[in-house]
Amino acid sequence: MSAAPGGTRDPGGPGAPAPWHRVLTLLADASLFIGTRSIWTQAATHHLALAALISVCYASILVTGVLTLTVRRTRSLARLDLLVLVTAVTLALCAWALNHNGGDEGVLTTQAARELVAGHTVYGQPWPWLFHGTGIALTPTIGGGYDYTYGYPPLAPLLTVPLLWLGHSGTPATAACTGALIAGTITLWRMLPTPWRSTATLACLGFGFLSTYARVGYPAIIGLALLIPVVVRWPRIGAGGRLGTAGIARAACLGAACAAQQLPWFVTPFLLAGIYAVRRGELGGRAAALVVLRVAGVAVTVWLLINTYFIVSEPGRWLGGIALPLTQGAVVHGQGLVDVTLYFTDGSDRIDWYSHASMLLAAALLALFVLFVRRLGPVATVLPWLAFFLATRSQDGYYLLMTPLWLAAAVTAPLSEFERAWQPRPAFLTGPRRRPVLVATVALLLTPALVSAALAVSGRPPLRMEITALRRSERSAAVVRAMTLKVVNTGSTPLTPHYTLTTGQGMSRYWLLVRGPATIPGHGTASVELRPPNGRFGIPAKPSTRIRLRAFTADPQTLSSRYVTLRRTGPAPSVRPRRG
Repeated sequence: MSAAPGGTRDPGGPGAPAPWHRVLTLLADASLFIGTRSIWTQAATHHLALAALISVCYASILVTGVLTLTVRRTRSLARLDLLVLVTAVTLALCAWALNHNGGDEGVLTTQAARELVAGHTVYGQPWPWLFHGTGIALTPTIGGGYDYTYGYPPLAPLLTVPLLWLGHSGTPATAACTGALIAGTITLWRMLPTPWRSTATLACLGFGFLSTYARVGYPAIIGLALLIPVVVRWPRIGAGGRLGTAGIARAACLGAACAAQQLPWFVTPFLLAGIYAVRRGELGGRAAALVVLRVAGVAVTVWLLINTYFIVSEPGRWLGGIALPLTQGAVVHGQGLVDVTLYFTDGSDRIDWYSHASMLLAAALLALFVLFVRRLGPVATVLPWLAFFLATRSQDGYYLLMTPLWLAAAVTAPLSEFERAWQPRPAFLTGPRRRPVLVATVALLLTPALVSAALAVSGRPPLRMEITALRRSERSAAVVRAMTLKVVNTGSTPLTPHYTLTTGQGMSRYWLLVRGPATIPGHGTASVELRPPNGRFGIPAKPSTRIRLRAFTADPQTLSSRYVTLRRTGPAPSVRPRRG
C-alpha cells in the first residue's frame, strides 16, 4: 500500500504509524543518552548495582531505537513510547540516588520543613550554617550581605515534611522535587495525544536539565508539575460556562502551583486573560467573567488553604518571605541584558532601571496578549518569560524551567482554539487606518520598557577605583592578604560600596573593610584597605585569567567595576583598565 498524501503514513498498511511519530519516539529515545555516561561512571565507582541498572537502560535505549524504525503498527510504537518513558524515569531515579544532597534551595527547603515540624517560625529566620557544605551556593545581596533565609511559598516544605526520614542535607527536598517531576512527566504523557507522548519524555526528562534542577531541590519543579494539567487544553476550561469536576481540579492545581514557587505567578494572568477571551467569544462578557471568577476563586481558596497556617502564625514574616525574590536585592546576575553592565562596560549607576524595564515589559506583553489573543493565544506559556531577559536576575533557569508547558500548549492549544476569541477593539483601532494604528499601539506599549532598559545599559559607573597597594603573604607573593584602594565618587550622592574580586562569570564573596570610611561622600575621595573573606586571595597562575574588581552599592543600586592584572611576583600590582 502506498503512503498517504503528504507522507503522513508509512507504507506498511492502514494501521502504520506516521513517520513523524517515529521521529519523535526516536528523538526522545536518543535524548536519554544525555548525561547517562556521567552517572554510570559515578555508579561504577561506588554503586555497582546502580551501574548494572544503568547498563540495562543503555540496552533499552538501543533496542528501542531499532524497534522504533521497524515496527509496523501504531499500537506497537505507542508501547515503545511507554518503554522510553519507563527508561527515562529509571535513569532519573538512578541519578537522584547518586546525587541527592541538593543545593542551596534543597537545604533551605529541608530546614524549613524541620522548623515547621518543630513548631518554629519558617520565614525570616537566617540559617547561615547551612551554607558551609560543598556545592551550597550563597546568594549575595547588593547591600553587602548574603541571604540565608527561606524565600519561597510554603508548599515545598509541606511536601517535604513526610520525607524528612530520608536524611539530612537537602535529600528530603530533592526527593520531593524529583518525585514531582516524574509525576508531572507521567501526567503530561497521559494527557497528550498518543503520537505526541514521547515529546513529554523528551521535554521533561530527556535533556537532563529539569532533572538537574529537581536534584538541586528547586521548588519551581513542583510548580511546573502542578501547572501541567492546567495548561493542557487550557482554552477549553469553562467551555459552555461550566467548570465541572475537571475544571475545578485544574483551578485547584493552579492555586497549588502558585503556593509552590513564584514563577507560576507570572503565567497565571496570561492564562486567566486567555480563558476570558475565549469564553467571551463563545458565551458573552457576563458568562465569561463568571467563568474566570470561578477559576480564580478556586485557585485563591486552595492557595489560602496552603498558606493559612503561616498567615496566622507569622503574617509579616510570611509576606516578606514569599515576596523575598522580588525585594531581597540580590546582586545582578544572569544571561540577559544585564550582562552589558556586568561584562561589557564598567558598570552602571542606574541598575534599578533593569527592574523597571522588566516589570514594564511584563505589563506590555500582557496588554499585547489581550489585544491580539487570536494570534498570541498559543504563546501564553512563553510570553511571561521574555520579561526576565531584562531583569537584574535574568538567569536561564527562569526561561527553561517551564519549557514543558510550551510543549503542552503547542500540542493542545493551537491557533484554531482562538479563532473566535474576543479581542478588544476600541474605535481608533477599527478605522480604515487600523494597521498603522495597531503598529503604533504595539510600539507605544513596548517603548517604556525599552527606554528603561536603555537607561540601565547606558548608565556610568559612579566610582573610580585604583589599587594602590597589596599586602602579600610572607610565604608566597602569589597570595594576597590585603588590598588598598583609592576610591573616587564621581557623583553627588554619598555611596556605601561593597567590594569584591572575581575571576570568573560568577560572584565571589565580599572583601572585608579593614580601614577607611564605609561611605564615600559625593565628589569625595577615600583610601580603603580590604581583606579577603577567608584571609587570602590566590592570584591565578594563568596570565590569561581576567580579574574583575567590582563595587556594589544598595541605595541607589549601582555597580562600578574594572579589569585588573595582578602579578604573582613583585611588591606592587599592575593595574590595566579595560573597556568593553
